[in-house]
Amino acid sequence: MHRWTDAPTKSIFAGGVDFAYRELGTHHGGTPVVFLVHLAAVLDNWDPRIMDGIAAKHHVVAFDNRGVGASSGSPSDSVEQMAGDAIAFIQAMGFGQVDLFGLSMGGMIAQEIVLKAPQLVRRMILAATGPAGGEGISTVARVAHWDLLRGLLTGQDPKQFLFFTRTPGGIEAGKAFLARLKERSENRDKEITIAAYLAQLRAVKAWGRKHPADLSAVRQPVLIVNGDDDRMVPTANSRELARRLPNSTLIIYPDAGHGGVFQFHADFVPRAVEFLGR
Repeated sequence: MHRWTDAPTKSIFAGGVDFAYRELGTHHGGTPVVFLVHLAAVLDNWDPRIMDGIAAKHHVVAFDNRGVGASSGSPSDSVEQMAGDAIAFIQAMGFGQVDLFGLSMGGMIAQEIVLKAPQLVRRMILAATGPAGGEGISTVARVAHWDLLRGLLTGQDPKQFLFFTRTPGGIEAGKAFLARLKERSENRDKEITIAAYLAQLRAVKAWGRKHPADLSAVRQPVLIVNGDDDRMVPTANSRELARRLPNSTLIIYPDAGHGGVFQFHADFVPRAVEFLGR
C-alpha cells in the first residue's frame, strides 16, 4: 500500500496535455476524490496527512495543471480553461462522477467545473477559497508578492506568512506543515516555473474581477472550510459561499489562516471523510 510520500507519479494524455498525477486508495472503489491544487502548487504541495487520511477511506487523485510541475503544455491564465482541463483529465481517467476537493485557486476551479458539468460532480469540499468577484481576490498577487519578499528577507518559506497566522500557534503549525511537505525524499515533482506562476496570478486576478455567478443552481452538498484570518482569500469569502450555496456546511478554524485545513488536519480529515462518505 502506497502512502502519499511514495505514491508513483503517473501520466495520462487528455486534451493535448500529458497530465502528471498520483493516486491512492484505488481499492476502495466508490466515487473518486479529485484534488484541485492551490496557486503555485505542484503535487508535492499537498499535505501528506490530508492525502493519507482521506485515502484511508476513499480513492484519492491529484494532478498537476497544464504547464505546471510535470504536466506538459503551456500554463493557463484563466480559471475557466483550468476547469476545462480538469474535466478533460477526469474524463480521460474514466470517472463518470467525482467528488472535488478544491483549495484556494483549486476551489475556484471546482466552482467552475460544477457550473460547466454539474452531472460530473457528486460532492465538493471548498477550502480557503471564494466566489467569482469575491472580496480581495483580485489583489491576491499583491499579498503574494509582499510575503515572497518577507520570506526572502527573513530566510523563511513564504508559505509561513501566506498560509499561517503570526501567533505562536500559527507559526508552529506552519513549521510542522513545511516539515511534512519534505517527507517525500525521492521522485519529487518539478517546481512551478515563474511563467506558470504569473499566468496563475492573472487567472486569479481575473476571477476576482469576474461578475458573480449564480451559485443557487449548485445543488450538490458542499463543505466549506477556512481559517478565521485568511490573508490571501479573506475569510468573508467562505461565509459568502456558505450563504450562496444552498446545500453547504461551513467550518471556520480559530487562529488559522489560508492553510487552516493543514493546521487543523487532525480535526479536518475525519470531518472530510465523514462528509465524503455520506
